[in-house]
Amino acid sequence: MHFHIITIFPSMLDSYLGESILARAIASKKIKVTTYNPRDITKDKHGKVDDRPYGGGPGMLMTAQPILDTVKKIIRKKKTAKWKVIITLPGGKMLSNVYASQTVKKYTDVIIICGRYEGIDARVKKGLKVLLPKGSSIDEVSIGDYVLTGGELPAMVMIDVMSRQVVGVLGKIESLEESRASSSEMYTRPPVLLVDQKKLIVPKVLLSGDHKKIDEWREGKDKKKLGK
Repeated sequence: MHFHIITIFPSMLDSYLGESILARAIASKKIKVTTYNPRDITKDKHGKVDDRPYGGGPGMLMTAQPILDTVKKIIRKKKTAKWKVIITLPGGKMLSNVYASQTVKKYTDVIIICGRYEGIDARVKKGLKVLLPKGSSIDEVSIGDYVLTGGELPAMVMIDVMSRQVVGVLGKIESLEESRASSSEMYTRPPVLLVDQKKLIVPKVLLSGDHKKIDEWREGKDKKKLGK
């Protein structure tokens, strides 16, 4: 899986991608992440990638030309790729494990366009439909019911969620929480923890070795938490 991130702040991704599981996935070539700064391709003589919205309103919008020209540059380099383009947007469809899994199974390359300011010129989405080859897909995606100052954090979340679905990234496919009997209430050693003379004990069922009963206990805990 190759992630192509269009952002005016590419260095924001460096720290997160340079650590832990994602760093190992990149080093082992399970995934690839490339960043592109639209400032490098803008035709504005001052290097601007934003302007005031027509019709008035607060703030600035990201202009369409540098973003679309960047996408054109990306897709020209990979003729046989299967493209998914994601525009980070607070009002977009909600990111989920199901969405991530379907994306990884169906596409080889994901372009994530990181919004900034008050948003992106609506002609970006319209222009993408002209540029992208047949079989490509365009989505506006949100990571939650709130607004951030930019799309870089959502991009990192999307890379993380999707990368976990790539075979070999987690080592064992059983490590996917969504595919096993996990629980929001988990314990590890020691079996007895002393906190200000009070004993906090691991539930006996988890020490029993009876995996059927353990799974039932975990499922029961999650149902209780969800009020089912």
